[in-house]
Amino acid sequence: MTPTEGSRALAHIQSLPSWLAGRVAARGRSLVAEAIAGEGLKLPHHAVLAAVAEYGPVAQADLVRKLGFDAKDVVLLLNHLEEAGLALREPDPQDRRKNAVTVTPAGVRTLERCAKLADRANSELLAPLSAAEARQLMELLTRVHEA
Repeated sequence: MTPTEGSRALAHIQSLPSWLAGRVAARGRSLVAEAIAGEGLKLPHHAVLAAVAEYGPVAQADLVRKLGFDAKDVVLLLNHLEEAGLALREPDPQDRRKNAVTVTPAGVRTLERCAKLADRANSELLAPLSAAEARQLMELLTRVHEA
């Protein structure tokens, strides 16, 4: 590689759709993480709580499969959520050897607040775009994601 080619290597990397999408995603995650931090949650806590609300009562093992998280991490996240009064683990009535996790009323209220905070954070992320451009970007991202 010549010095001229080498000096354009970074510019080339930064022009790749994969690089740009990754940078935008990192900024979006950061904005949402900052927004929900006031609720005492980090992004993984939010994801686990949302999954519990959507699928609960749900076995811990099923949460691991649905989220693709490490089982030990899910246990730690659930410990935090339970200590905060946002989720509850009880013996699963179908199989008493397992725990079933449910969201508490406080957890539902927290999720509602987090949804509003995440919406505001994503509005900030998309602020440089017009409403039509933001809709188009979402349509394009969805197509790429579903391909």
